[in-house]
Amino acid sequence: MEHNMIGWFEIPVNDMDRAKAFYNVVFNINIQVQDFGGVLMGWFPFTEGKSGASGSLIKHEAYQSSDSQGILIYFSSSDVSNELGRIAAAGGRVVQPKTQISPDIGYMALFIDTEGNRIALHSRQ
Repeated sequence: MEHNMIGWFEIPVNDMDRAKAFYNVVFNINIQVQDFGGVLMGWFPFTEGKSGASGSLIKHEAYQSSDSQGILIYFSSSDVSNELGRIAAAGGRVVQPKTQISPDIGYMALFIDTEGNRIALHSRQ
């Protein structure tokens, strides 16, 4: 295989404006929203040629948020403490603080976003 296995992800939302505001604050980004015939998608920033997958927030009746089931998405960070410090103020909830996985792998943390999704963070420091 010539590329990484994961190419795209979608995070279900109930309220696109609320979710967009949450992720913009936590990650210090600017999500752009587009309407595809009633399917709202909020695009996470993406740069061609950089490692990692991109994805979007998605609002559609076929998508359901979950704080305990399904796939767990890990967002990469320089230090998970940066994002953890912004989660509560943005309306989310930290459910596992910064925790060392191992000295070789680094650290992780878990949070629940404003839409009820369980999301993880990972950093080397």
